[in-house]
Amino acid sequence: QLRLVESGGGLVQPGGSLRLSCAASGFELETYAIGWFRQAPGAEREGVSCISSVDVKTMFLDSVKGRFTISRDNDKNTAYLQMNNLKPEDSAVYFCAVRRLTCAGDARRFKDWGQGTQVTVSS
Repeated sequence: QLRLVESGGGLVQPGGSLRLSCAASGFELETYAIGWFRQAPGAEREGVSCISSVDVKTMFLDSVKGRFTISRDNDKNTAYLQMNNLKPEDSAVYFCAVRRLTCAGDARRFKDWGQGTQVTVSS
């Protein structure tokens, strides 16, 4: 059974860093693209970043370019989202999701999702 579990969220001060992890089980992550999405209260879910099965990286949000980095470790069956210089507007529940091979910015094109991890940026 395919399963995704996010971790690494928490409360951090503005300017701080967090590294989110997305651990996959029940399947081999190697042939999947992994997307990171976020959803703030009252807002729609938005795509943050995606990494394809051949390590092509896409950042969907201009606001996180230069601050967030997506990566994957197929040996550990895990993907990561390194978030630096966090801002209060980055506060949201962050989700990882997978689809075969290639990335997409539309959340509807991802079939399998984790449960999310809360990120709160506040002083």
